[in-house]
Amino acid sequence: MRAAVLHETGQDKLEVYDDVEAVGFGPGRVRVRVRATGLCHSDLSAMSGVLPQPAPFVPGHEGAGEVVEVGEGVTRVKAGDRVVVCWLPSCGECPACRRGQTELCLAGFMNAGTPNFKRSTGDIFGFAGTGTFAEEVVVDARCAVPIPDDVPYDIAALIGCGVTTGLGAALNTADIDAGSSVAVIGCGGVGISVVQGARLKGAAEIVAVDPVLSRREAALGFGATRAVSPDELPDAKQQLTGGEGFDHVFEVVGRSATTRTAYDHTRRGGTLVVVGAGAMDDQLQLNMFELFFDEKRILPSLYGGGDVLRSYERTIALWRAGRIDLEGLITHRVPLTGINEALDQMRTGTALRTCVEL
Repeated sequence: MRAAVLHETGQDKLEVYDDVEAVGFGPGRVRVRVRATGLCHSDLSAMSGVLPQPAPFVPGHEGAGEVVEVGEGVTRVKAGDRVVVCWLPSCGECPACRRGQTELCLAGFMNAGTPNFKRSTGDIFGFAGTGTFAEEVVVDARCAVPIPDDVPYDIAALIGCGVTTGLGAALNTADIDAGSSVAVIGCGGVGISVVQGARLKGAAEIVAVDPVLSRREAALGFGATRAVSPDELPDAKQQLTGGEGFDHVFEVVGRSATTRTAYDHTRRGGTLVVVGAGAMDDQLQLNMFELFFDEKRILPSLYGGGDVLRSYERTIALWRAGRIDLEGLITHRVPLTGINEALDQMRTGTALRTCVEL
């Protein structure tokens, strides 16, 4: 089968091979034919080494497809079922799961250290234990989440990461009050999903902040009330909040510099939500007096900060009702052979989400 492989961390191009084999099938496992996968910035972060991932590996973690085969003991899905590939499944048994914080379960991360593929040259890992830049993946049964037949594969793929992350940050983590003022720093696919979540919660002002003009223009179509470049954010803060700062500011980039900017534009007593996945050596500097005196809440949001399966169901319900636009997030489509073109589209900000159709 075909798959796109990164040989060494730090390389910026993938090699597409047609002699890759998905491995690891057996009891408790599921073989999935991938039909569509989105490109998430976390894939680039893994390729560059910002996010830890053994190499060589197949990137991709935002996918959907159909079940080809199930291993012994698997009852939740069967051959022919449509599924979303969940890169962060919950075990249901660890302390985090028992507390109801299933997004903090580490079971999924344990999969990242086991090879998912192989070629004649040796073993190949799958990013985040999945690796959806491939025509087929073998995953733990908990990673194959069944979806209704009316959900297209490309829409389902987005639900697998970016949309769930962005919507959840607004709906679960921040739990925005109606009438609030919101700023979203970074308006790719995840940031736009934050914008849509803020609109659903009734935010009065939603300021989209991004250096790329096309992304700012797109954000206005998804519910932002104003779109500005990073240099224009201080003026927006002054005009809309009298200089006080926004009730909720979302950092969707994953860098300490933009997180510091987000903190500075959050009002005293307001909420900063950190959505972007950053590097372990990128340190955020805050002084102890401002932490005490400003009483700003700093809330990290991992994968939407809530139960993943419930979030999938909620997203599908909102999409069916026309309350959120998922089709509009897909601005480009490419075959697997065009994967490097798609990566460039993401690096330059040309695309909100590129769908790779397999």
